[in-house]
Amino acid sequence: MSKNRHTPLVLIIEDEPSQMEVISYNLQKSGFTDLRAEDGETGLLLAEEHQPDLIILDWMLPQTSGIEVCRRLKRQKLTKSIPVIMLTARGEESDRIRGLETGADDYVVKPYSVNELMARIRAMLRRTRGASVGQTLTYGDLVLDSERHKVLRNGVPVNLGPTEFRLLATFMESPQRVWSRENLLNRVWGHDINVESRTVDVHIGRLRKALKQKGQNDPIRTVRSAGYSLDVDG
Repeated sequence: MSKNRHTPLVLIIEDEPSQMEVISYNLQKSGFTDLRAEDGETGLLLAEEHQPDLIILDWMLPQTSGIEVCRRLKRQKLTKSIPVIMLTARGEESDRIRGLETGADDYVVKPYSVNELMARIRAMLRRTRGASVGQTLTYGDLVLDSERHKVLRNGVPVNLGPTEFRLLATFMESPQRVWSRENLLNRVWGHDINVESRTVDVHIGRLRKALKQKGQNDPIRTVRSAGYSLDVDG
């Protein structure tokens, strides 16, 4: 199914009917279209068939866990670039980091504020859908085409998730500039979103791994007590 649509399509994978209804109601009130799945396997099928703009995924699902669903979404060609917001009752930092490292782009801990969830959804959609309008950025052996949402390194495609794509675009707009974690949070996640600085480190790690997959050097420099910089000569 083509993703050339004006109204954002959000897939909700949630087994609790009351939670499903609340999320669906607020999405529709905000002008979004939603799809619903009560288990992971159905969610995976709907994601592949409809290629939604965003997926809201509950951690605790029957049969196939949310972590496994996220892992499989990020492995499949048709769904790996779809941003995933994970809902979890697990508030421990290790669990949240595990979710991010599995491929989730954001997480919201239950019980959550509906207003906070909607703010995160809107911020994620602004970043991913906003990237469809832009220019081609070049730095060193890196080329980022924001219109086609593609990245090349030495002419070889680099597969990035939506958050890593936005991070790289931020770096490439101001190469060699040192970005603090706080600046990156504000630029990539948005001022109205409460995200821990550790989240930045997780996504930087993912970006580094993707950029080094073909045996290339690491173009992202860690500046002690300051932050990160894109510096091919660093």
